[in-house]
Amino acid sequence: MRILLIEDEPKMTSYLRKGLTEASYTVYIADNGEDGLFLALNEDFDLVVLDIMLPGIDGLKVLKELRKQKETPVLLLTARDTVDDKVEGLEAGADDYLSKPFAYAELLARIRSLLRRAPRAVKDILRIGDLEVDLIKRRVRRGDARLELTAQEFALLQLLAERQGEVLTRQFITSQIWDMNFDSDTNVVDAAVKRLRAKIDNTYSNKLLHTVRGMGYVLEDRS
Repeated sequence: MRILLIEDEPKMTSYLRKGLTEASYTVYIADNGEDGLFLALNEDFDLVVLDIMLPGIDGLKVLKELRKQKETPVLLLTARDTVDDKVEGLEAGADDYLSKPFAYAELLARIRSLLRRAPRAVKDILRIGDLEVDLIKRRVRRGDARLELTAQEFALLQLLAERQGEVLTRQFITSQIWDMNFDSDTNVVDAAVKRLRAKIDNTYSNKLLHTVRGMGYVLEDRS
């Protein structure tokens, strides 16, 4: 998923970009209100994380202008934490509000909550190269061959296919498929990927499921 972070503090920007990237989000950065508003209006994002205190156009102005054209979910970040400040932000169109300083775990939980609530375009059939994933019939084909997957293998493939081209970390995969905290001593993800790869890739010359060393896994057609 694509997140636009509009924040002018370099240390905060670096910290959040690193954390969100490790959580398998694609993060775009703007360090002022004008650039942030331009990106928010002209690109498609799943979420905007918006600081209120910005140079040039402040965050509330950015939010009000964005709401004239788009309903992209917006999470406000600010050091201003009075009730009046929160009310002003929510009435301007924010979907959630988080005061600085904050715990990263809370920010990530709020982001995930907003993304779950946001409407998403859902395709019935996902295609990557000659691989076809039918989400309604829960069938998988590669070329003319039908592939038999377990429920867990199908769930893993669906996650990778819905985010094709994105590198998904092991931590993110475990949180989505097994609903558990990642334990670096376990190989549950690696073992699951190995089983899935044996069915969708091993007998085909064009490999679709790739390992990105030190990061995770990505499903994409590199032919």
